[in-house]
Amino acid sequence: MTQAPVFFISHGAPTFAMEPGMLGPRLTTLGQSLAEAKAVLVVSPHWQTRGVQVMTTAQPETIHDFGGFPAALYQLHYPAQGQPDMALEAARLLTEAGFATTQDDRRGLDHGAWVPLMHLLPAAHVPVFQVSMPHTLTTAQALHLGQALAPLRAQGVVIMASGSMTHNLYEFSPYATRVEPYAQEFAAWVRTAVLANAADSLVAYRQLAPHAQRAHPSEEHFLPLLAAFGARGGDTAHMIDDSITHGVLSMESYVWGMPA
Repeated sequence: MTQAPVFFISHGAPTFAMEPGMLGPRLTTLGQSLAEAKAVLVVSPHWQTRGVQVMTTAQPETIHDFGGFPAALYQLHYPAQGQPDMALEAARLLTEAGFATTQDDRRGLDHGAWVPLMHLLPAAHVPVFQVSMPHTLTTAQALHLGQALAPLRAQGVVIMASGSMTHNLYEFSPYATRVEPYAQEFAAWVRTAVLANAADSLVAYRQLAPHAQRAHPSEEHFLPLLAAFGARGGDTAHMIDDSITHGVLSMESYVWGMPA
């Protein structure tokens, strides 16, 4: 592996761990090409902090940071090792890029990390560490964060930005029987921008994309896409899946740096 790939994965509801749909098997297929990866760096909306924190935990626990789901979900664990040395290198790069950066040697893996990794790397044989998102992170800053982390790819670090192409939980329903058109229209606009490498459009998506406010009442689940886009370098995006679950949660996901 000369340069590790970058993923943006829509992790959906926590039940994605047990209900793989179409995206899960596709991630597993892609993960079979990651045998040489040295680590996976995860940016997840479920770890927001003051400034940027980098997880240096040697053996991270599996965090079940959700409630009200089937009991079997709380029995799942993702026993990957951490990668403190590579995490320290990530912290150095972020500091050089101007981010106020600290370390956390107790943090575990939140469900934005371990749920998609259950499919991408089910054997949990590749070390994993996380980089937090500041509470005040903007789209431009998320792009810059990804750019700062991009050099790690040359060291065999897979960058996995985990979020959601749409994330309106006010309209979420486990019993939904139809897909809301606004979710399709928003995802289609983003897809066009991603495939066209339109960074300025993605940074300004709040003003330009149709139904942006409805698709993302808050921005934390969209910002990982900007981080992935920033880390992509000159690589071309390939769409992994464009399905929609629960009527409003788009599972649209992308990979950069892997063959079509």
